[in-house]
Amino acid sequence: MTHRHILITGGAGYIGSLLTSELLRQNYRVTLLDSLLFGGESILPYMSHPNFHFIKSDVTEPRAVRDAVKRDWQKPDALIHLAGIVGFPACQAVGKQVAWKYNVEATKLVYAQAADLGVERFVFASTYSNYGLSEDGKPVTEETPLNPQSLYAETKIAAEEYLLAQKDTACTPLLFRFATLYGVSPRTRFDLIVNQFVLEAFTKRQLIIYQRGYSRSFVHIRDVVRGIIMGLEAEQDKIRRQVFNLGTDNGNYSKNDIVNYVLKRMPETIVEYKDMSFGGDMRDITVSFEKIKRVLNFETTLTVDDGVREVLFALKSGLIRNPTDDRYRNAQFIVQ
Repeated sequence: MTHRHILITGGAGYIGSLLTSELLRQNYRVTLLDSLLFGGESILPYMSHPNFHFIKSDVTEPRAVRDAVKRDWQKPDALIHLAGIVGFPACQAVGKQVAWKYNVEATKLVYAQAADLGVERFVFASTYSNYGLSEDGKPVTEETPLNPQSLYAETKIAAEEYLLAQKDTACTPLLFRFATLYGVSPRTRFDLIVNQFVLEAFTKRQLIIYQRGYSRSFVHIRDVVRGIIMGLEAEQDKIRRQVFNLGTDNGNYSKNDIVNYVLKRMPETIVEYKDMSFGGDMRDITVSFEKIKRVLNFETTLTVDDGVREVLFALKSGLIRNPTDDRYRNAQFIVQ
């Protein structure tokens, strides 16, 4: 029996490594393309799997995708484009030219190759930070005008605009704007608010909080993986050139709310608040996830409390031995 073949760029990363595991479990064939900027330990368990193939390559190379599919397997049925410079601090660290090269120009290259290969579906990982600040306090929807507050958001919006303009091809773009992720994966990140707060409370017994009242939307990484797969399996007419906020209406929290979940598990933590602005990605926003629920029947299964518990368990039990290592962060960012 021939299983559907999925190609993932950036597949050794936070989302990709967990997504690969789930796709293999569901009998998909997976070709994973990654430059291994943060190492490849996250995908080592899959190397001997008969339905798994890994190519070390950089998405800025003009033939990266074409060369990855020179195999006996059929062409990919779908391509999931996760590779890029992810996050406001990481983009600031590398600068505009590099961020644009990896997040915009590489997206164009990857999409063009996918279309030439006859790939039917192109899933793009974007971000709800594209909305920036909420002007009137109302929940933002997929139709809300975009208001980027960071270089990262600017690059994602430019890539989105390119993909949504591709109307003369059979390669269907599907765009997900992810809420802020949390939870454990084969390549866990500790530069995301929930995971970072748990780590700092666990290692320092202290939290220093900026912009305590700022509201954001959060979603567990396992729910993100489920949402992506639902997008892979949905009818073409439902997802063709569609944008979906991926998260839950129950996932809108202030930083203060997150602190309270951490204190529930580690009540000895000392919390210090600083009302200090540092520019850049100053999201204060409530997001609506009505569309993905209505169109794809997507509902989340995990909460921030679940995420705090599992990250704390991974740290306490030694599952993650050196959590302050650079490989668990997309960029080092220190507030001066």
